[in-house]
Amino acid sequence: MFALITANLINLAGNWILVYGHFGARAMGAEGSGWATCISRIYMIVVLIIYLFYDAATNRTGLFDTPLALDFKRIGELLRLGFPAATQITLEVGVFAAATALIGTLDPRSLAAHQIALNTASFTYMVPLGISSAAAVRVGQALGRDDVHAAGRAGWTAMGIGAAFMAAAGVVLVAAPQYVARVFTTDRAVIQTAVSLLAVAAAFQLFDGSQTVATGALRGAGDTRTPMLCHLLLYWLLGLPLGYVLCFVLGWGAVGLWIGLCVALILIGSVLLVVWTRKVHAMAAHYAAAS
Repeated sequence: MFALITANLINLAGNWILVYGHFGARAMGAEGSGWATCISRIYMIVVLIIYLFYDAATNRTGLFDTPLALDFKRIGELLRLGFPAATQITLEVGVFAAATALIGTLDPRSLAAHQIALNTASFTYMVPLGISSAAAVRVGQALGRDDVHAAGRAGWTAMGIGAAFMAAAGVVLVAAPQYVARVFTTDRAVIQTAVSLLAVAAAFQLFDGSQTVATGALRGAGDTRTPMLCHLLLYWLLGLPLGYVLCFVLGWGAVGLWIGLCVALILIGSVLLVVWTRKVHAMAAHYAAAS
């Protein structure tokens, strides 16, 4: 967190210096912004590597005692868990990128409204995303000490927190969408379209939070394939095609595309909630049988 916050400050300073040409630097425009981002990313990894070695030396984590020989079995296990998780993230980010490209073919007003709604939804998404990471850690730690009941409690607690926040966010988007849109623009036409999209975003907030936290809890339990398959099937084979039909065939515009993604999110959240419930019951049954 420290590395990311300070990297943002460095990115901000780098943009100010390189884009506009302050402190004797040449004004580079958009290219300067790219270099500022590059510098901030390099800074982040340097900070994390320095702290990694500092932590290993201070807390004696055993990092320096780890053999350097390649452990192909462990590498395979990491890839077995990590590749589906990476694919799931790619599918989730990619579907909204595809939606942006499709809406970009409509008109500037729709694209601007889409960006407002997408930025707002991404902003609220950050909280359940953080809770999702916590759920993965807590569930994994509990299972590591063979406490399946604690793993279940950790997962359900995380889902409750994520769902509560996203429900509150949905209420705000329903109650005051115009105020949210006005943070981005004063254009009345854009605000009017953005309000419609924010209404759709409000409808999927609860389910978006649920699927995000459930994904983290399932990762802690070692299941990364189920979320990947859900995102592939429901986002790309159902939600996006449905949105395309509503947007371009039926002429609903950007709202139609968002409704398609909303339907997919509702289904993904519901399916992953059922999967997590069954996972908890299966772990409890396995523990009882082993006892």
